[in-house]
Amino acid sequence: MTIKTGNSKYGTETLEVISKARKFNRWMFETIKPHCSGKILEIGSGIGNISEFFIDGGFDINLSDYENSYFPLLKKKFGDKANLGGINLMDFSDKDLVRKFPDMQGKFDTIFALNVLEHIEDHVQALDNAGKMLKKGGKVIILVPAFQSLYNSFDEQLEHFRRYTSKSLKAVLEAAGFDVVHSQYFNFMAIFGWFFTGKVLRKRIIPNNQLRLFNALVPVWRVLDLFTSRFAGVSVIQVAVKK
Repeated sequence: MTIKTGNSKYGTETLEVISKARKFNRWMFETIKPHCSGKILEIGSGIGNISEFFIDGGFDINLSDYENSYFPLLKKKFGDKANLGGINLMDFSDKDLVRKFPDMQGKFDTIFALNVLEHIEDHVQALDNAGKMLKKGGKVIILVPAFQSLYNSFDEQLEHFRRYTSKSLKAVLEAAGFDVVHSQYFNFMAIFGWFFTGKVLRKRIIPNNQLRLFNALVPVWRVLDLFTSRFAGVSVIQVAVKK
């Protein structure tokens, strides 16, 4: 099984660029926050762009990532926080993951993975592992890139295996033993920037000036999403309950 973490240079640069988009990151956090409760595990914490909001909000959270270069960054940033349960290097494509972390079995009420599943070849195995770490009735929250027709140079550079629709993501979650209880698309306006910059201009990194403008207008995009989230967005979000 394979996890693609992307060219490490471009992957880290992309996360650093996005880290400056505070309004956008808060929007993502506030979108999934209502579905989060109890003891939480974040899969694919990266450099902590979303983790920060959970920790500052007092949530009981554990962080994890497959990429070991992020571990010291996360430890330096959050290691002294009282509500941080731990930081682990974890490969969710590993069939033996739960055996390697027996204390994590049935531990969490909520697990979320934002822009992670598209990097994992066997995404059903990854979700199966997540399910084993959930308590009975626990929830998983998944955000992934939407619509294969938007696949472009950004996806290639970040080594995404695929993009999803609400239908295809639901099928993967159900195959891993989950019932989907909420589904929506997210960030409609970004479709146009993603297509033009990545597919037409074939850029490999999101331009800083473009992201600054997008971030400044997030209050507008949030209102727009109230009308579009049922049918289109640059990402798809689903919440599913362990059977």
